[in-house]
Amino acid sequence: MEMPIEVFTLLNGKELADKQHEAMMLLTVSEEGWPHTAMISVGEIVALSRGELRIGLWPDTSTTTNVIRTHKATLVLFWKGKAHYIRLSIERLKELPNARYQRERFYAKIVEAREDIAKYAEITSGIKIDLKNSKEVVERWSETIEDLLQKNSASNNF
Repeated sequence: MEMPIEVFTLLNGKELADKQHEAMMLLTVSEEGWPHTAMISVGEIVALSRGELRIGLWPDTSTTTNVIRTHKATLVLFWKGKAHYIRLSIERLKELPNARYQRERFYAKIVEAREDIAKYAEITSGIKIDLKNSKEVVERWSETIEDLLQKNSASNNF
């Protein structure tokens, strides 16, 4: 299963400053069985291909705990006039001891990708954000993307 090319272009880890206003939702399931929603940015996720992603999450969060426990998540984003629902099968990657920004890192394989558009309405925007210190945040995102792309860190050689 593959993500659409326009989503791949959004998540390719390039031109982060141009994409700094885009945010997405990462949905997981809590231990109690409730849906859990977290916002993530283009600086916390990178597409390796149209079928594979790497994700960097803050340690010790509900989302990270849920992903480690279930090995599943759904990425939801609104882009180019469409809603995208991308189901992920996830594996935890080894820690990078020299990473400047501590993150739990994950390899994600797309198991289902669905687009949604309404015949009676147009999606004119998704979740938009304004960074409080865009220069600093975009620099951090760039380093996070570099860390996510390191090949020697996968638990199963991904």
